[in-house]
This record gives sequence, structure tokens and C-alpha cells, in this order.
Amino acid sequence: MVQRVFEGARRAKHLSRLVIATDDERIRKACLAFGAEVWMTSPDHNTGTERVAEVAEKIKTPIVINIQGDVPLIREEVIDELICALQNESIPMATVAAKVNDLGNLKEEDTVKVVVDKKGFALYFSRSPLPCWANDYFLKHIGVYGYQRDFLLRFRDMPPSRLEKAEKLEQLRALENGFRIKVIESPYSALSVDSPQDIIRVEEILTRRENE
Repeated sequence: MVQRVFEGARRAKHLSRLVIATDDERIRKACLAFGAEVWMTSPDHNTGTERVAEVAEKIKTPIVINIQGDVPLIREEVIDELICALQNESIPMATVAAKVNDLGNLKEEDTVKVVVDKKGFALYFSRSPLPCWANDYFLKHIGVYGYQRDFLLRFRDMPPSRLEKAEKLEQLRALENGFRIKVIESPYSALSVDSPQDIIRVEEILTRRENE
């Protein structure tokens, strides 16, 4: 799965460097086998953001993209759109969402929802239905993040916030501290693998792509 994420990200036009950060020797060996650059990080991190920030401290790039290893259907266009949005240095953080018309998924806790203002900045993220009584569509949050490097290091050092702990959504820490998050709406809904059932769904999608 990590290899598929890596190969999808590697196709992005605007990435200057792609690093896999892990504290697991088994993952390191598997990733080296398919040619990835791998950095071993501290085992004491509580979040993936902390792990990415450790690498960002040593790589002096102005923009950092955090691509999680559980999104094997990631599209390179999504990454490039994040990088382009962050060319505006006034935007400290950006992420991605996809419009979903199937309202049957609105109540699923594993599906994180986001609502945005008219300029595309996040108002709130939640595992609950959001909007509660949506009758047309909702925005599904896709867990890929982009940061201005200086903000990432600052964000890493902020204490976990009340809403973050209640929703178990780290991005709420930024909103509670008064920072804006730009949400890029993408036509590609990258399914994350959170359960064995998700693996089956991903395999079905990949099979359809190969047969097209």
C-alpha cells in the first residue's frame, strides 16, 4: 500500500523531493526495496504531523506536504494543487476535500466532513454529519495536508486543543488557534484504508482502472 502511495505522489509535477518518514525498521526495508528515500524518525511522536515536522526541521524547503501512507489511490493532481495554493505565503495550511452526493455516507464517523466559507477556507471539520441536514451533497475531507514550513514547526509545538481531542481531528488545533486552512476541492475522492473492507474496495477500484 505504501508503495502505491509513493508511486502516485512521485508523479506530481511540483514535488522537489519525496521522503518516507517512519520509525519502523520493517517499513524502512520495504520502502528501500522499491527505491524510496526513507528517514528513520523518533518512536516517541504522537502524530504523523510531529513525524513530518522532524524531517522538515532538517530539510529547508519552504513548503511541506504531508501525504499519509493509507491513501493508495492518491492522485498527483491533488498534490500539485496543494503546492500551487501554498505559493500564497499568507496561507499557512491547506488540505483537500471532495464533493460527495451519496448522503448515505454522511453519518459515517470514519468519513470526516468539512464545511467551508465562500472563499474556500475551512469553518469546521467533524466526524458527525456536517451540515447536519444536508440534502444535496457534503464535502468529504481527504487527509493530505500542505504547510508553510515555518507554520508546520509552530503548529507542532501547540498543545492539543479541546475540539481536536473531542473529534480526534488534529487540524482543528489550527482553527482553534485562529489560523486559516485553505480547502482545495478536488474531483478525486482518495479512499483511505481504515478497515479490511476498505482494502477490498480499493482493490476493486484498481481492478477497474486496469481494465479500462
